[in-house]
Amino acid sequence: MNGVRTTGPLTVRSVAVRSAAALLATSALATGCGAAGDPDTAGKDAGTPRMTIGMVSHSGDGDTFWDIVQNGAQQAAAKDKVKFLYAHDKEGAQQAALIQSYIDQKVDGLIVTLAKPHAVKAAVRKAVARGIPVITVNSGGEFSAAYGALTHIGQDESVAGRAVGDELNERKAKKVLCVIHEQGNVSLEDRCAGVRKGFRGTVENLDVDGTNAPNSQSSIEAKLQSDTSIDAIVTLGAPMAAISVKAKEEAGSRAQIATFDLNSAVVKLLKAKDLTFAVDQQPYLQGYEAVDLLWLHRTNADVLGGGKPVLTGPALVTEKDVPKLTEYTGRGTR
Repeated sequence: MNGVRTTGPLTVRSVAVRSAAALLATSALATGCGAAGDPDTAGKDAGTPRMTIGMVSHSGDGDTFWDIVQNGAQQAAAKDKVKFLYAHDKEGAQQAALIQSYIDQKVDGLIVTLAKPHAVKAAVRKAVARGIPVITVNSGGEFSAAYGALTHIGQDESVAGRAVGDELNERKAKKVLCVIHEQGNVSLEDRCAGVRKGFRGTVENLDVDGTNAPNSQSSIEAKLQSDTSIDAIVTLGAPMAAISVKAKEEAGSRAQIATFDLNSAVVKLLKAKDLTFAVDQQPYLQGYEAVDLLWLHRTNADVLGGGKPVLTGPALVTEKDVPKLTEYTGRGTR
């Protein structure tokens, strides 16, 4: 595959990126989301050995993006009749501890994010040394192979950032505020760096606490009031998009707003033209493919990617895509 395309008949502007392999989740989208397989019957209907897969993410509480990832993982788990476990913490040290807990439980496969790669490096390598296959998803893909993972599933954040910069050039923006809602997250930093590479104007980063919506809104609002030359805001996660819209209104700013990632609220903001565009990396596929690939590796020694990441994005979506996006976000698959 020479480019990444979204599933379904969306009229999105696809961004040309290298994809390591074709994605396999068409049947899952047709059947909708389901719960993970019953651990007492895991593997029986699929005619394969029982297995348990654990996932550790860097999600904070209430992040809707990770609900979509889990929906995909649970659907694949139900299809493959495996037991799926999920845990999360925004702190790197706690992520490492959660990985260790799954090692102690002797899971048959691990899915981890590398938002703070150095904090989980030893734990991931320990899992691999214990014979537990690991797939990394969403963040820190450049560290995946070095840590011993089978493959990485996600988007190239630098490519995605440059695509946003290019789009903002087309929309005549001159100065961008890039809002980082989690300090130390390498993927978020890569996104802003990519925007800076693709954008012909000025880019300024603003660090906020994504777990504190009122404080985040106040910080963005204050920045817009103090610098009226900012004519574009880029948020790096769907929940931050709505916060930025409120901050813009309170500040009396006319800046356009774009965001990474989708949820139902983002689709409504696109429809209302409060957002100009969003970057979709298909989180459902990240969860689905990770579980399914671990199952395929166990049952058929399959590996995708050929040493390169399996890319699920980016693709830019606008208000033109709202009708189908409403359907997909409503069922928790986009």
